[in-house]
Amino acid sequence: MDRHKHPHFNSAVHLLLLTIFTALQTVTWGAHAIESPSPKELLIGFKATPDPSISSFQPLLFDKSGNYSLGFLRVDPNHLSLSVLHVPSSVPLWSANTTRLPRWADPTQVFFNGSLVLSDSHTGVFWSTDTIGDRVWLSNTSNLIVQKLDGETVLWQSFDFPSDTLVENQNFTTAMTLVSSNGLYSMRLGPDYVGLYARFGNSGSDPGRIYLKHRALEAKADIVEGRPIYLVLKSDGYLGMFQTGSTIPVDVQSFNTFQQNVSGIRRVRLEPDGNLKGYYWTGSSWVLDYLAISEPCELPSSCGSYGLCKPGKECSCLENRTVHGSSGCGPVENRVSGDLCGAYENRFRVLRRSGVELPFKELMGYRKMASIEMCEGACEGNCTCWGVVYSNSSGFCYMLDYPIQTLVAVGDETKTGYFKVREGVGKKKVDAWLGLGLGLFFGAVLVFAGVLGLGWYKLRNRGVKGYVEEEGVVGIGPYKDLGAASFRSIELCER
Repeated sequence: MDRHKHPHFNSAVHLLLLTIFTALQTVTWGAHAIESPSPKELLIGFKATPDPSISSFQPLLFDKSGNYSLGFLRVDPNHLSLSVLHVPSSVPLWSANTTRLPRWADPTQVFFNGSLVLSDSHTGVFWSTDTIGDRVWLSNTSNLIVQKLDGETVLWQSFDFPSDTLVENQNFTTAMTLVSSNGLYSMRLGPDYVGLYARFGNSGSDPGRIYLKHRALEAKADIVEGRPIYLVLKSDGYLGMFQTGSTIPVDVQSFNTFQQNVSGIRRVRLEPDGNLKGYYWTGSSWVLDYLAISEPCELPSSCGSYGLCKPGKECSCLENRTVHGSSGCGPVENRVSGDLCGAYENRFRVLRRSGVELPFKELMGYRKMASIEMCEGACEGNCTCWGVVYSNSSGFCYMLDYPIQTLVAVGDETKTGYFKVREGVGKKKVDAWLGLGLGLFFGAVLVFAGVLGLGWYKLRNRGVKGYVEEEGVVGIGPYKDLGAASFRSIELCER
């Protein structure tokens, strides 16, 4: 997959690196950063480059309270992200959606010339607000804003371009997408619902396979057709779904602290496991307050590829002989996106397992078939099909058009699965190297045998010729024809 053609994937990879790296950092820089003389606004002419002496976060701009900061955040030892952090916890709340990672080195710079721009002299522009503004500032809610000097005209704001997090009172509209740090999951709004999607084998603009669909309950207000909805995290402890032009929610997803006063701020984040989680800040730590999916086995890939999840998240493998690892049970070549067409067609083996079902089957399409054999047959010759799950009682045949993820273990043995395990990548390389090795071995044997034969021939010929010369039999001039007779006489002597 060409990473330059998939900006969401690239930005997600950057977010994943950012999350891993910052988790390893201490918050000792926080107090030092707050004491630093970073400005409360950036004006035209501002320019900054990464400081090689800083190990984690280089602040460039603070809000008035000092709780939030925009700056360079190391996502690995050599690269950075332009991010807004919650200073007391060092948790990133927003990151610029760059197509590739800038280096933590002098050529990289951020400057403000009416647009806030992240670039370097060798690669060019990584990211820009593409505005003609007068100032950049950070609100006390973590919103990064490009504005005119009149103080009223907002030209650009980070709240309109979320990464994987929403904070209190931040509107999430149908034009926006939350993307998890590993790029596998996203959150989007439909006409009357919020959906979570998994990108297993999908590409382009396709959001992927929906695995959670929460429709508005419309308990307090009805949805008016044609009027867009939006989502807001409220300070009262709930995710509210509203329609434009109305302050009455059409849906309320309450947190554990619903309608309770908490002293700190709230946030929700689409996590790398695909779950949407809500937190509140106590002043010293973040407390989990909400789970969109409460049962781990209902997550799309809680036990990884070719995994089997039992209630309570006891992970094992669909194939009994395989030991479950941190990244699942399937071979590496089965964890990548794609299909079984082209070079991979017919290069797979079959794995069957009874007592399994899909974690979100109610959102999956199915065909009704009379038998498991018919269900398997519909998949076997289809190179876009990775497997099927069949229910003997209902006759429902669920076809999987993405690499196999986690299945849920159930007590009903009539629910069976047929899964393809791609062997093409690793096996093809092994076969190629084995063939090359055998070819080189036999070639070396033949060359060695030839050299030995030639050496033996030359040695034998040299020995006879030398003997004749030493005996003075081979003459010059009129006596040179005696050589052949002398050779025959020597042979007779040897006998």
